[in-house]
Amino acid sequence: MSDRSCWEVVPGLEATYFLQHCRATETPVGAKLVRGLLRIRNQLVRECLAELLSTFVLIIITLGTAAQKIAFFETKGNLITSYVGSAIAVMVGIYVAGGISGAHMNPAFSLAMCLTGQFPWWKFPIFVVVQTLASFISAGAVYILYYDAIWHYSNGTLTVSGPRETASIFATYPADNVSLANGFLDQVIGTGVLLVGVMGLMDTRNKPVPKGLEPVAVALLVLSIECSMGANCGCPLNPARDIGPRLFTYVAEEERRVRANAREYNEKFQYASNCIKTSKYNIVTFLPVNLFEQFQEVANTYFLFLLILQLIPQISSLSWFTTIVPLVLVLTITAVKDATDDYVSGSPCAPLPTGQEFRHKSDNQVNNRQSQVLIGGVLRQEQWMNVRVGDIIKLENNQFVAADLLLLSSSEPHGLCYIETAELDGETNMKVRQAIPVTAELGDTSQLARFDGEVICEPPNNKLDKFGGTLYWKENKYPLSNQNMLLRGCVLRNTEWCFGLVIFAGGLRQQLLLCCTEQGERHPLMPSRSPGPDTKLMQNSGRTKFKRTSIDRLMNTLVLWIFGFLVCMGVILAIGNAIWEHEVGVCFQIYLPWDEGVHSAFFSGFLSFWSYIIILNTVVPISLYVSVEVIRLGHSYFINWDKKMYCAKRRTPAEARTTTLNEELGQVEYIFSDKTGTLTQNIMVFSKCSVNGHSYGDVQDMLGHKAELGERPEPVDFSFNPLADPRFQFWDPSLLEAVKLGDLHVHEFFRLLSLCHTVMSEEKSEGRRAAGSIPLGHRTLSLTPMLSTGELLYKAQSPDEGALVTAARNFGFVFRSRTPKTITVHELGQAITYELLAILDFNNIRKRMSVIIRSPEGKIRLYCKGADTILLERLHPVNQDLTSITTDHLNEYAGEGLRTLVLAYRDLEESYYRDWSERLHRAGSAEAREDHLAQLYDEVEHDMMLLGATAIEDKLQQGVPETIAILTLANIKIWVLTGDKQETAVNIAYSCKMLTDDMTEVFIVTGHTVLEVREELRKAREKMMDASRSVCNGFYQEKLSSKLTSVLEAIAGEYALVINGHSLAHALEADMEVEFLETACACKAVICCRVTPLQKAQVVELVKKYKKAVTLAIGDGANDVSMIKTAHIGVGISGQEGIQAVLASDYSFSQFKFLQRLLLVHGRWSYLRMCKFLCYFFYKNFAFTMVHFWFGFFCGFSAQTVYDQYFITLYNIVYTSLPVLAMGVFDQDVPEQRSMEYPKLYEPGQLNLLFNKREFFICIAQGIYTSILMFFIPYGVFADATRDDGAQLADYQSFAVTVATSLVIVVSVQIGLDTGFWTAINHFFIWGSLAAYFTILFTMHSDGLFRMFPNQFRFVGNAQNTLAQPTVWLTIALTTVVCIVPVVAFRFLKLDLKPELSDTVRYTQLVRKKQKTQHRCMRHAGRVGSRRSGYAFSHQEGFGELIMSGKNMRLSSLALSSFAPRPSTSWIETLRKKKGCEGSSAGSPSGATDKTLRV
Repeated sequence: MSDRSCWEVVPGLEATYFLQHCRATETPVGAKLVRGLLRIRNQLVRECLAELLSTFVLIIITLGTAAQKIAFFETKGNLITSYVGSAIAVMVGIYVAGGISGAHMNPAFSLAMCLTGQFPWWKFPIFVVVQTLASFISAGAVYILYYDAIWHYSNGTLTVSGPRETASIFATYPADNVSLANGFLDQVIGTGVLLVGVMGLMDTRNKPVPKGLEPVAVALLVLSIECSMGANCGCPLNPARDIGPRLFTYVAEEERRVRANAREYNEKFQYASNCIKTSKYNIVTFLPVNLFEQFQEVANTYFLFLLILQLIPQISSLSWFTTIVPLVLVLTITAVKDATDDYVSGSPCAPLPTGQEFRHKSDNQVNNRQSQVLIGGVLRQEQWMNVRVGDIIKLENNQFVAADLLLLSSSEPHGLCYIETAELDGETNMKVRQAIPVTAELGDTSQLARFDGEVICEPPNNKLDKFGGTLYWKENKYPLSNQNMLLRGCVLRNTEWCFGLVIFAGGLRQQLLLCCTEQGERHPLMPSRSPGPDTKLMQNSGRTKFKRTSIDRLMNTLVLWIFGFLVCMGVILAIGNAIWEHEVGVCFQIYLPWDEGVHSAFFSGFLSFWSYIIILNTVVPISLYVSVEVIRLGHSYFINWDKKMYCAKRRTPAEARTTTLNEELGQVEYIFSDKTGTLTQNIMVFSKCSVNGHSYGDVQDMLGHKAELGERPEPVDFSFNPLADPRFQFWDPSLLEAVKLGDLHVHEFFRLLSLCHTVMSEEKSEGRRAAGSIPLGHRTLSLTPMLSTGELLYKAQSPDEGALVTAARNFGFVFRSRTPKTITVHELGQAITYELLAILDFNNIRKRMSVIIRSPEGKIRLYCKGADTILLERLHPVNQDLTSITTDHLNEYAGEGLRTLVLAYRDLEESYYRDWSERLHRAGSAEAREDHLAQLYDEVEHDMMLLGATAIEDKLQQGVPETIAILTLANIKIWVLTGDKQETAVNIAYSCKMLTDDMTEVFIVTGHTVLEVREELRKAREKMMDASRSVCNGFYQEKLSSKLTSVLEAIAGEYALVINGHSLAHALEADMEVEFLETACACKAVICCRVTPLQKAQVVELVKKYKKAVTLAIGDGANDVSMIKTAHIGVGISGQEGIQAVLASDYSFSQFKFLQRLLLVHGRWSYLRMCKFLCYFFYKNFAFTMVHFWFGFFCGFSAQTVYDQYFITLYNIVYTSLPVLAMGVFDQDVPEQRSMEYPKLYEPGQLNLLFNKREFFICIAQGIYTSILMFFIPYGVFADATRDDGAQLADYQSFAVTVATSLVIVVSVQIGLDTGFWTAINHFFIWGSLAAYFTILFTMHSDGLFRMFPNQFRFVGNAQNTLAQPTVWLTIALTTVVCIVPVVAFRFLKLDLKPELSDTVRYTQLVRKKQKTQHRCMRHAGRVGSRRSGYAFSHQEGFGELIMSGKNMRLSSLALSSFAPRPSTSWIETLRKKKGCEGSSAGSPSGATDKTLRV
């Protein structure tokens, strides 16, 4: 720092006095270099060790930066940050050991030193060897440090195509690409440029770089090479960046070989153990990994750069602790938060109870679970983590599967077993797996111990529904498929025991690089440990995507802008310094000489630039990021503690599983929701039915009339039936009366329901089971869905079938048991056995299933149930009148959101059946088996007689319609993405009030080709535009923007779009996705049916890509995980389908209705608080920092600071930190009740009105205005002011105390004005911060501190003397008033002339505080007769063939056994209307009768 212009600080200040202060406050020389190497006498050894140390420092930083970037961002990430880190690493390495050996660190650098004569040539090969050795050591260190992090974030599946990738030490390479040839030319060019550059810098014939700045010059050279060539060569420029990583690169596994009962053989391949590890850090890796992660933040890297600059005496104008203290504090707080987040988090790698678990604890719980492993012919208890590939393990009923197993045998006939896969695919229905016949007979341990088969199969992958392999045993080979596999995460159900061979384990894997001999045999070449899980559950856990909010992205942009503004200010002041030194400073060379090394005014200006960069660095607030994280943490706890989002029934609280997305909850524009389990409860209830033209199921009053809504008498009494399910309820007694009176049609109706299904029955030999589990013999059976009563329980493949069979059971037609060829039914107490001739299985194309049975009388009959759109076309013409009546009933049921099925039957002649059966048998062995079967099924399912229809209710979750209505009023669009059928989804949409009869049109897109889909979308757009033109009297204006805001989004009327999965596949193609998005965004509701998990994610990504809107995805099953991870915000429902969605989510709770509170209360408040916090934060920092800029024009641009260095250090971390944190955590504009009552309050967040670039510039303009007044008012007063004793008032310390005190008071008053909700904490922090300021101020100028630290606190009594002057207090008061009054006046005028909605709500709240809340009236809207199918049936194909084969039958079930009978409110529809023109424009054209348009 230059001393020459210090006397010009303020008029009247003595030059000699101030010069003494400037010299006294100069920063001492930075940290001393480590001198331990100097003790070594041999110079060459010293130099080699210095080379080793410096190269290690360089590579550990550069490789670590690249590795962290790959690990946590999955791409090359922020290249600029990486390049700057590498350049800083070069500089640090030279400074560390430059005094001993020159710290060349690179063969190119060493070669340049030899060419320029810096050291002899004979040292060159020695240095190259040392540098290469250090490269390998550092590469290995980085690999070890980052091993766990890479495994956690990439699941060990990070595969690249060549060695150009940075951090390639973690990549899986195809064998052909593991070579140094790829990218070699780029390495040569980059290294050559470095060589030439270093020679130019070191050549003594050129003007040398100033002493001490050589490392800086070399670092800048490296940075320029990296920026110009890094995209091609990965900026290696060192052996470690291209050679070292090859030690740790491994070849992707091409196939897996597993031999049973042969651990030694299998261990040669070093396959994965079964130990899982979900934690991100451990004690060894936490510090380096976390620091590298934190320095990805631009601000942290920037302040590290400033800290290094402050260690250079020539440019340092502040003590190093002014930067290192805040930086260390920020890094420490963030590290503690990251450690807490890592330690307290749900484990995604094993099925665990929902809620918050400790990662390390949950890992130990899972790893220490017991499993029975066959070792040496004996079953031994082993921990899961000790299970190895090739082991044979035994599972028992209700146990979790420990690893991916090949099923060998089971307790069931034919090697069958039943599993539940809720943790894998979200489906609670049972699934069947079967061992191959050759191993199905291996039922005892002695046989299994002799089993030595070898499996050759595909390598580990994430395909849950596919597996391919071959078993080689006894010189035979047997194909293997997914039906033979039990995957980790499944639960064994209804099976006493089974044995399985471990194929894939779940934890860490050690791979081998393999080579092939001439004979084709594979042998280990070299071991190479690779991170990654092998089981399909772990493979499907997905990579954790780093989600950033829009405010985060904006903040990074603003920080870059601020940095540019900082550079501009530094350039201006540096130019001023050069001019001042050239014009004025030359006159003071005698007693104010230039510093050592400064020979010109230009170089003085260059040094002054860096000095001002250090002084003005506080415009980029170092504490900004940590303050943001603290506020977000507080908001997350508010969500966790919210009792109104707690579900007492399930004992499940709401949980914020991340702390980084809270404010984005207040900006959501699109919600993508699953249907089953999210909007509905996934509980099916038999609700209504139509039999022979009579509708049953309406609630009846005492007089037999239809009861009004809300009136519900006692349910039907089924006590006459000892086999009835006590949980079943039905409200229409007339149906039971028809059964008792012997109505033949009703009897046939329920007989069909009891026969036409694939349900399995089981006996129960013990008493009534406890909830959630069913004791069955010595086993405990727990199945969902499962219906039981007495000693009979049903195992239904789908909840629909379970509901229908249970209904028949309660009405007296009890399905008793089945064998492969018979079905036994108890009809009104009489056991009747029917011969089962054929099952015509269900599939999604047929949309129906049938059974052919022979009655005891010898009569052959076909019973069929299916979709109305399919079955009504296959009825006999004599059913025309009955069909018309039943269709009306179907429309009525569908209008109520019920899932409908049509029932029909057909009598078959014996001769026809025999002929048809023979053809069926031949078709089963034909080549085109599926086509032949479909033709035969279609043939027999014709000319049927209509029996009636069923209506099943998939119960909505509580509060779903109200929640959707309120979110719609908040201008949030809700799209339903479901894998269910179109009819089901549409019915539920009507029940949720997403679709209404008041809608102008409901477009249904069902095209099977690209052209068909494109045409249907075009017709939908044309119809919407035509309606808009007619309503607007022909006025039409097109308006397109970057967000695809088209005229369609401003149309009149309300529309809905329904699209099927096969049509959506075409709509999502690149050339049609924009058309689909424009059409969908113009609709009020969008429903995508039959979509795959991938399509769900693609739809979300499409909206994110083009609309640039904040998206939220909510679901409850594993099939929703991809959608949840893709959306900006993922919400998991802890429901019936496992916890995979919860584990992948950012927020979780138990009911959909809590979503409105999460968004409208917590989300809106979080966004409001964060915006107010950021506005104030930037304001106070600019007000604080810009004073230095104005001061520079009055101190000769000497980089002298206005404030004391301790005030600079404490301003952001003590004096102003707590008040703004209190505002950011506790502030609110309106109470939570008003936030829910006025959904329009949510819109400012969607429009990003509270914090954007405009608001940012307003904040910094206010800060600059405050800084001008803060400097010039005291400056003007001090120019002529005197003390009470007549002495001159103006001196540096008095001026600094006055300005600092004014600043603290002004910013404290300002935050008082910004605070909208005062709490005791706000008061304590604001007034406490002021008290802390004055306490510290007087303490630092006290006699006690001076006696203890005389060199640091020299200005004894300055604060007391300054603040004792009335002039100073008048100056502070004047400054405060002038800074604050304009702000108050502006806000008053804005509130009076242009109030916001929140202002109006607050005013209304004050006016109506004592008035009672008006009750909303319910208005029931009737439906118009719209024809739509209510068919829905969640069934799967394949069970029919399995039942007919008899493979799924227990031996005890093949014979009939005697069966001893045992004794025996409506929601509020009318909500607050939208304000403004939206309410008036939402009309529909008159005369629209057909509400559904099939295009």
